[in-house]
Amino acid sequence: MGCLWSKDFEASALPPVISEVEHANSGAENGRRVEPEAVPAFREFSLESLRVATNSFSSDQIVSESGEKAPNFVYKGRLDQNHWIAIKRFPKAAWPDAKGFMDEAWKVGQVRHQRLVNLIGYCCEGDERLLVAEYMPNDTLAKHLFHYEKQPMQWAMRLRVALYIAQALDHCANSNLRLYHDLNAYRVLFDQDGDPRLSCFGLMKNSRDGKSYSTNLAYTPPEYLRTGRVTPESVIYSYGTVLLDLLSGKHIPPSHALDLIRVKNMLLLMDSSFEGQFSNDDGTELVRLASRCLQFEPRERPNAKMLVSALTPLQRRTEQIPSYTLMGIQRGVHQPSPPLPLSPLGEAISRNDLTAVHEILVKTGYKDDEGAENELSFQVWTKQMQDMLNSRKKGDMAFRDKDFKTAIDCYTQFVDVGTMTSPTVFARRSLAYLLSEQAEAALRDAMQAQYVHPEWPTAFYMQAAALGKLGMETDASDMLKEGTALDLKKQNNYSR
Repeated sequence: MGCLWSKDFEASALPPVISEVEHANSGAENGRRVEPEAVPAFREFSLESLRVATNSFSSDQIVSESGEKAPNFVYKGRLDQNHWIAIKRFPKAAWPDAKGFMDEAWKVGQVRHQRLVNLIGYCCEGDERLLVAEYMPNDTLAKHLFHYEKQPMQWAMRLRVALYIAQALDHCANSNLRLYHDLNAYRVLFDQDGDPRLSCFGLMKNSRDGKSYSTNLAYTPPEYLRTGRVTPESVIYSYGTVLLDLLSGKHIPPSHALDLIRVKNMLLLMDSSFEGQFSNDDGTELVRLASRCLQFEPRERPNAKMLVSALTPLQRRTEQIPSYTLMGIQRGVHQPSPPLPLSPLGEAISRNDLTAVHEILVKTGYKDDEGAENELSFQVWTKQMQDMLNSRKKGDMAFRDKDFKTAIDCYTQFVDVGTMTSPTVFARRSLAYLLSEQAEAALRDAMQAQYVHPEWPTAFYMQAAALGKLGMETDASDMLKEGTALDLKKQNNYSR
């Protein structure tokens, strides 16, 4: 059966496909034109052709750094020997209205630009709803900022990302698509030339596939929390969080960042890897723009055109340097890194086997606490300390016996005293929370374990487990990779 065409939805009712010549001549105000041959004409795909392209939607073809949450999987597919595509497959209940889905796809498919990952087609067949976009071979902004393998992203490249994404948003606004859902570092991808592009998937009107923003409320526009609606000003707020990512190289809650900005403590906000790569004026300007985007009142935020005007002068020193040079990638070639070997704990986390995780944590004990036990011998022994250690001992017994409620209570007594910090206690309480269906509390403890012991693989593994429970599959995958890389680094240090 071909893709669905209902009788009450005739082809004549669809917006006309913009011709390739029109593509080339439109939208040039925000950078390079889209070359006529660069983007295939928007069209309808058959389900069978997409099955063939993805090897029957094989799990091996899932793009893990897509920024999409399960069950909205994004697959890499190949239409022919040299033409790769990205395919977003929605769950059956996401778009029950076939006409609404096709309307939205056609509307987004007409907006073409060099700064966008352009939508090139769709499939609407039976219960299946799929979008087809250009394939971006050089990962996401999140990967390059937070989980880089070679070197941190240069300041000049971060400025370019800020400008190009603002240009993409401005072009969409000019094309009457002012709403972008859940703008974040996973929505920015890099093409074969190393240029950053904004994913077209966020332009689709929200459907039943989930909320417009992630479950992390710290990064959600305040007006969305009040009304549940996305506005153009909400998009600018989210863009401000991306600017924070670019400035710091890590996730910083906007409230904390604004506190640092208010007390003019810019150095604590900036990524320590910059080492004089930027002028104070450039850094101050980007901080100023982030602050304006994150204003509580939507009317006080700039629009995309203002952002483009402010960011364009900051490119003057490096605008002639190609992105692939700044990114340190070989132009037009993408060689995916081979997967790292998983440790027993990493393997257990990857298959969500919390029983095996429990057995490993019990067996490992406290050997990764970096001598915290010995610190007590230099302190005055008090009844409070004795009670604290007794609480931990009772917690350990309950944890071993899988009495996780008691373990949580006892570990909490130990933590609340605050005389001694133990990453192992946080990791154990994190697992106890997970097995008690308290995933958010589990994530907080896993993050606290990382704070106490920044290069401890177990802390990252536990974050992966908690993020997976929260449905944040991409973040969970990244945390699993972080833990695996730290495990490998520790093994290499031992072997020297």
